[in-house]
Amino acid sequence: MSKEYKIRYLPLFYEDLDKITYYISYKLNNKIAARNFLDKVETKIDERIGNLTQYEKYISFKKRKIPYYRIYVNNYTVFYTINEDIIEFRRILYSKRNFNDLI
Repeated sequence: MSKEYKIRYLPLFYEDLDKITYYISYKLNNKIAARNFLDKVETKIDERIGNLTQYEKYISFKKRKIPYYRIYVNNYTVFYTINEDIIEFRRILYSKRNFNDLI
């Protein structure tokens, strides 16, 4: 039987997501692509829930009690942690950024 997890999204995750979709919608003038991106983020997260720890850990320069994991969505990376029965989605960042300064 698989373990049941509570899912939590940090406010910073939502802020990141808002900035990304705003950029795609208004700066790139492509609302359809923004909607498709949101759908893809949701799909990738849903796919991951059943196999949370079988994916790539993010190796950080900082010492962490709880490791970060990654999900790749187009040019962006979703970062999440697993702590007992809670999956916490913490950030979604452009993949070319310096993550060590941001998470």
